[in-house]
Amino acid sequence: MDARHWRKLVTLAEGATQATLRRLPVELRERAAKVPVVFEPWISEEVAGEDLDPDSLGLFVGDPHGTSDSTHPIPPQIFLFLESLWDYAEADEEIFREEVRITYLHELGHYLGLDEGDLEERGLE
Repeated sequence: MDARHWRKLVTLAEGATQATLRRLPVELRERAAKVPVVFEPWISEEVAGEDLDPDSLGLFVGDPHGTSDSTHPIPPQIFLFLESLWDYAEADEEIFREEVRITYLHELGHYLGLDEGDLEERGLE
């Protein structure tokens, strides 16, 4: 992978996630700021397994916010798969930033305890 290309994607994604975070209501912003966002090029085969699409754009792992009995061995994290997002956006920076925003909000919704139906109702499918 070309280092300049990767830095560009990370810079665009960081800007989009930070702008999205700043626009959240204060209560949500404080909770959202506690979950790290990790940028990876693609989802790995071992993470995707048979359950996830290898073209996944993002993934939340860990226990949702407010879970009192931790059952997950990994702390809460949001993964954004930047090469998958770039491919999905067909290398258009504006579309890429918008897809990063939507994917971040989708995975943040999982962190906040929303399921796929809840996210779909909010236009974050």
